[in-house]
Amino acid sequence: MVLPLKKKSSSGVLVVMVTAANRGEAVKIGKKVVASKLAACVSIVPGIQSIYRWKGKVLKEQEALLIMKSTKSCYRALERTVKAMHIYETPEIIALSVEAGLGQYIEWVYSETHS
Repeated sequence: MVLPLKKKSSSGVLVVMVTAANRGEAVKIGKKVVASKLAACVSIVPGIQSIYRWKGKVLKEQEALLIMKSTKSCYRALERTVKAMHIYETPEIIALSVEAGLGQYIEWVYSETHS
């Protein structure tokens, strides 16, 4: 008897957002985390403008935004990898839990981030 595969829950999937100083840095980080199976996909949005307070000053910078699709079980390794490659002293690395998503896409994220 063949049992059906258990559906993966969307609650284990994360969208991880990282800002980078430029498109080149974003591409370098994106390629590394996908090749390492820490993210299934990285979408890069170039040319965002960020306004933030840093060390007492309000700054306005052009950056690139990485939107990574990953899983909770990969998060710590993903964070370590990004931090090690990033040029910022304190990079933005934030993870948002996915509440719902297309089942096939959720399965794909798991399959691309787990051996």
